[in-house]
Amino acid sequence: MIGAKIGKTASHGLVNLRNKGVAMAENTPRLRIGMVGYAFMGAVHSHAWRTAHRFFDLPLTPELTAVAGRNLAAVTAAAERQGWKSVETDWRRLVERDDIDLIDICTPGNTHREIAIAALQAGKHVLCEKPLANTVEEAEEMADVARAAAANGVFAMCGFTYRRTPALTLAKRFVDEGRLGEIRHVRAQYLQDWLSDADAPLTWRMDKAKAGSGALGDIGAHSIDTAQWITGSDIAGVSAIMKTFVGERPVGGDLVGLGGKGASDAEKGPVTVDDATAFTARFDNGAIGVFEATRFALGRKNAMRIEVNGSMGAIAFDFEESNVLQYFDGSDDQAAQGFRRIIVTEPVHPYVGNWWPAGHGLGYEHGFTHQVVDLVNAISAGEQPRPSFDDALRVQRVLAAVEASAGDRSTWHAIS
Repeated sequence: MIGAKIGKTASHGLVNLRNKGVAMAENTPRLRIGMVGYAFMGAVHSHAWRTAHRFFDLPLTPELTAVAGRNLAAVTAAAERQGWKSVETDWRRLVERDDIDLIDICTPGNTHREIAIAALQAGKHVLCEKPLANTVEEAEEMADVARAAAANGVFAMCGFTYRRTPALTLAKRFVDEGRLGEIRHVRAQYLQDWLSDADAPLTWRMDKAKAGSGALGDIGAHSIDTAQWITGSDIAGVSAIMKTFVGERPVGGDLVGLGGKGASDAEKGPVTVDDATAFTARFDNGAIGVFEATRFALGRKNAMRIEVNGSMGAIAFDFEESNVLQYFDGSDDQAAQGFRRIIVTEPVHPYVGNWWPAGHGLGYEHGFTHQVVDLVNAISAGEQPRPSFDDALRVQRVLAAVEASAGDRSTWHAIS
């Protein structure tokens, strides 16, 4: 059972897709998408839904049915740019519509729980941006509802898209094949600098009530998920420190109209989340880890890095060189040992064969397209897509433990 009704074209012959100039055969099964949110994440998700079936053979063709946003003019303009057929100003209308099979949630974390649960209980599949929620309690409830829905063929997935970066997927394959042996060390960093300017405007990402946390949940969550996914081990405990370097910022950006007059008036509001977080971790397989997440690392734009050392080998990755995987094979002759630079752009590499000629690299947006591919294939097969809400709940527990450790300055917080 696929779950929510999958739409089919009702016309005969060929259907001309809106503004695409692409014809598709009649009776092609459709997966009709309703997306909540249309800004940065909405734009990249829209691109993925538009693109996936043009490069990958999918059992269901995504259809950009409707997008929801509170500002009618803004969401209408976004729909025109991104290729959506219709708009709504209330996400609840998306859940109620019979012509939508899947709800894609691209909104701040404080809205995830309500939207995801309503959608799943209405029989809609769900794709929810990370982190899954703002609290463990919310994430637990979402995971419970997702498990119940899955029993009826309705599936939920959380959007940790770095899992779909070909080089990281290759790294995961190497670990699963035993090339690294016993995993001993994990070092993970996510370094950005877009908040280094103290006059950068206050946005929802700096409001704890909306975002849950700052660098920790925004980017550190990716490092946590990637580390647990690649190693196949969960983080069992942490010891953490968190820091807010700039305590207030000009009210502007996407908080204009929410009590402020804009950055030009120099009115400022409080930053209620962390600017940077660092923590040590113990994995349940005995490995130790060191994690860092910051939006104040001048010169680093999107340095999502991970290094894993085992008893037989190691891998290292930096998203600022996203088509490269560094691999060390401890069985090489000692005279020739060293990290091997693998250019992950060949047809034999994960996902790559469906794109460009060998040697032509992929970018940030491709991970979201691969996410759509994996999600659509899982839904069609009646299988649970990964990362599931249970996987995302495990990340949420680590986020909570990090905050608790930093908050009470304890040396260790165990994770149940």
